[in-house]
Amino acid sequence: QVELVESGGGLVQAGDSLTLSCTTSGRIFHYSAMGWFRQAPGKERVVVGSISRVGGSLSYADFAKGRFTISKDNTKRALLLQMTDLKPEDTAVYYCAAWTSDYFGDPRPPQREADIRSWGQGTQVTVSS
Repeated sequence: QVELVESGGGLVQAGDSLTLSCTTSGRIFHYSAMGWFRQAPGKERVVVGSISRVGGSLSYADFAKGRFTISKDNTKRALLLQMTDLKPEDTAVYYCAAWTSDYFGDPRPPQREADIRSWGQGTQVTVSS
């Protein structure tokens, strides 16, 4: 059963903006910390940014700071990733993820991917130069 469904990926040009969306069930949306990861060709999957279960605290990877914004759309039960000034090095498959945290206000994902309970199927973002 797929619990997280991403959408919004595509082919864009350098400098463009793109917004990814991840929809899920109410149970996951309201009772999990959530975040975005990405995996570029030939590289490991890395965290892009995340948001805490309570309080909306945010955490971003250095490459995402200032260009990417994570938010939640409560009416649609969607996690959003707004990306601006996209660069060819942002080309990757972007994954949505959800996990439980001992501290509800902590946005950071677990150290181990195995402790992340839910993953989306991924959406491809390709940035041409």
